[in-house]
Amino acid sequence: MMMRRDRLLLAVTLTAIFTADLYFVLLPKLRDRQPGPGNGGCLCPQSRGTNFTLAGYNGLTIPWFSNITSIDLQGKGVGATDNPTDWGSKLGRLFAHPLYNIQTPELGLEERLMQSEELMEYYRRKVLRWERHMKLYSEAAAALNVTMLEHQVTFDPEASWLKFHLGINRYALYTRDDPAITRLLQDMQATTVISADYTQDEKALKGACDCTQVVKPSGHHLKLALKMQNFGKAMFKPMRQQRDQETPDDVFYFVDFQRHNAEIAAFHLDRILDFRRVPPVVGRLVNVTGEILLTTHNEDLRSVFFTSPANNTCFFAKCLYVCKTEYAVCGSPDLLEGSMSAYLPGLSIAPRISLPNPWIRSYTFTGREEWEVNPFYCDTIKRLYPYNSGNRLLNIIDMAIFDFLIGNMDRHHYEIFTKFGDEGFLLHFDNAKGFGKHSQDEMSILAPLSQCCIIKRSTLLRMQLLSQDHYRLSDVMRESLGGDALQPVLAEPHLQALDRRLQRVLKTVHRCVRRLGEAQVITTDFVDASVMPESVKPVATPNKEK
Repeated sequence: MMMRRDRLLLAVTLTAIFTADLYFVLLPKLRDRQPGPGNGGCLCPQSRGTNFTLAGYNGLTIPWFSNITSIDLQGKGVGATDNPTDWGSKLGRLFAHPLYNIQTPELGLEERLMQSEELMEYYRRKVLRWERHMKLYSEAAAALNVTMLEHQVTFDPEASWLKFHLGINRYALYTRDDPAITRLLQDMQATTVISADYTQDEKALKGACDCTQVVKPSGHHLKLALKMQNFGKAMFKPMRQQRDQETPDDVFYFVDFQRHNAEIAAFHLDRILDFRRVPPVVGRLVNVTGEILLTTHNEDLRSVFFTSPANNTCFFAKCLYVCKTEYAVCGSPDLLEGSMSAYLPGLSIAPRISLPNPWIRSYTFTGREEWEVNPFYCDTIKRLYPYNSGNRLLNIIDMAIFDFLIGNMDRHHYEIFTKFGDEGFLLHFDNAKGFGKHSQDEMSILAPLSQCCIIKRSTLLRMQLLSQDHYRLSDVMRESLGGDALQPVLAEPHLQALDRRLQRVLKTVHRCVRRLGEAQVITTDFVDASVMPESVKPVATPNKEK
């Protein structure tokens, strides 16, 4: 009898230990591997070939991507490192996630913007023309006893900016894993500048300055085209505002400062959202005497340099002393920080077209556009070409989400490459008026989304991912911007504003789904050109990437 009691006691004890182990150890681990609130946002299927539900978003179903062959239960995708140190990087974890490893279709000749032979021949001719021009200019400068720096141009077919141009395709400006982009950022930050000039839009003004215009045409904002020793070219926008300054409440969006750090941050955000529609941008300290004044061949640009009372070298745009809408920028005493944006291929070899944004704002003090007073404005837009078929309207909504996150109210036009036609992506150009106010969310920027109530599935999924703790948008932005020479690029309140605005976008989508249903709101990334975007049910075509 005593032995039976001992066995019973032992069995009860073992059962209690097993139960405690199950409840306190095994079950928490299993919960961590299930999608749901509080699990850090694991968006991983339990088995290949099944659908899985997006945590915390009204049960929206996410399609399984068949090209992903290996996923771990924390969302780590193919090629992700198992090194715990690397795994501590939220940015690395984000880019290893399956949503950032969807393969694009194989690119044919017609889906690439440029062909190698064509591009190389074009730039070889430009280098020869440059060398002839420099020889004549050097002779003239010597005759007039004008000081100028002479640098030897080296044309390298393997240059990063050439690789960037060759990588542009119908889906994006660059692929996710393109090593040329990292090299290009490094080159724009450090390569010797051999020439400085006004940009083409400023030259087109010919110094004209109409002070009666409320909105000055493109070219009045101070920016320069800098040519580098490897013949690459970048647009330089100098620092105009301190990081912690906000745009005053009384300043209209169309006369706001252009901010160099907004250009840098916009590139990083565009990459994190996986749009890849902003040309690469990096911060750089430029010597305004050695890299602008002494390298420019433009006498108009030379004429606007002066030395300030503090003995700093300064310069200004052509009509600033007349209109008084902008002010000179100064080095300290010669060094001036700014953004360097990579140029796209020239219009003569890769034509682009500029189109008005359907949700353009009124660039007057009192006027209002139709979309601001008509809640059914999108119904009209859906009947108009090119928004009545294909992906153009969905791309407009992507752009509106991007602009809302950065606080950019100045998207009056957008550009596309003509080669890719109506199905080409929109270039997210000129973002320098973003990140002006971190304390205010301008909800009117989201009008295309709130009025049309459609969104790409991939855009929604990535935003949901970025709202989770493991991939928090402000954290991955902070980490991404930490690699720039001008860090901190954004003040902390601007980073926190990104998280707040992301939640506002998701709530807008949630309201649309609740009102219209998932099938009417969330669409596949590619829609056949013959299908109306208002019938936004999932299309039975391959899930290609946009």
